[in-house]
Amino acid sequence: MFVLELTYTAPLERVDALLQDHREWLEKEYAAGHFLAAGRKIPREGGVILAAGTDRATVERIVTEDPFALAGVCEYRITEFAATTTAPALEQYREPLPS
Repeated sequence: MFVLELTYTAPLERVDALLQDHREWLEKEYAAGHFLAAGRKIPREGGVILAAGTDRATVERIVTEDPFALAGVCEYRITEFAATTTAPALEQYREPLPS
């Protein structure tokens, strides 16, 4: 599983101009089964996406396709973790500890 942390590197006006394209990209990745949740940071200085069901190389490729990344209005930090415990609704994403 991955935590994708976006940090805006441009004024919110530039981010907002790309928001619809970014939302369409999110929906595409939800439909592909890559994303579980996403939302804005508070205060609004970026966002967070929870991704699963893929490998790091795929996640790295996916974030380069984000309209925010393509336009240079954000930077991504990708953190991979083993989801060894989850809420019952996310049980299918539980992972064993790596050996």
